[in-house]
Amino acid sequence: MSETPNLDFAGTTPYEDYVQADVLTHLQHPLSDDPGEMVFLVTTQVMELWFTVIVHEWETAAKALRGDDVPTALAALTRSTYELRSLNASWEPLAHLTPAQFNSYRSALGEGSGFQSAMYRRMEFLLGEKASSMLVPHRGAPRVHDELEKALHQPSLYDEVLRFLARRGHDIPAGLLDRDLSQRYEPQPAVESVWTRVYEGDPTTPEARLGEGLTEVAELVWRWRNDHLVATRRAMGSKVGTGGSAGVAWLERRAQKNVFPELWTARSYV
Repeated sequence: MSETPNLDFAGTTPYEDYVQADVLTHLQHPLSDDPGEMVFLVTTQVMELWFTVIVHEWETAAKALRGDDVPTALAALTRSTYELRSLNASWEPLAHLTPAQFNSYRSALGEGSGFQSAMYRRMEFLLGEKASSMLVPHRGAPRVHDELEKALHQPSLYDEVLRFLARRGHDIPAGLLDRDLSQRYEPQPAVESVWTRVYEGDPTTPEARLGEGLTEVAELVWRWRNDHLVATRRAMGSKVGTGGSAGVAWLERRAQKNVFPELWTARSYV
């Protein structure tokens, strides 16, 4: 067998056909002359790709839980933790921007802002952070709007977890299982009690392993929000954010919230 790889192809390379690298590397169109804008643009696009794969993992986990397939759900959650760490590391190229450096190309964003990301919104919906108002920015893009509206009314990952716990005999209130799925999930004392009992019991049960898998995800989401907050503070202080958002003030409120909240508060009672 020849040790020389095949270098002669009739068309594009098989690598290009699979990865679409030429498409990816020609999606950057800076709008200023500042070289730092290219870094900002590529980093943001990389984040969008990580959002996409994380949504895929959490949807895989939710589907597996509907079938009581805990190993498949845990495998998807575990993969998502590696991806979340890579997503969080994406802040590094932007984390040390001074206000002057950010201002040199900030105007290129116009009214653009990260909170307008449809794929990030799907991540938030899967975490139970539902809000119909977040569909409004996408009314001009029917396909994107329809996908988000569908996700708004579907069970979140945590909704599927609660349904799984109920099928396992845990005392999840019927009102939670039949709730309006388009509304933000709010912490419930009864769910906190369920997680307390889970953590007081055998740590090898499917419920306990699932709880730890979700906790790892929740911690990394919290780190993402805090890294976003710190990077924004360094780059623009307390000024109004792009797209008219509240900037740092809005991010501070987000950073104070935990996803899968009862998994955190239950630990005080174990």
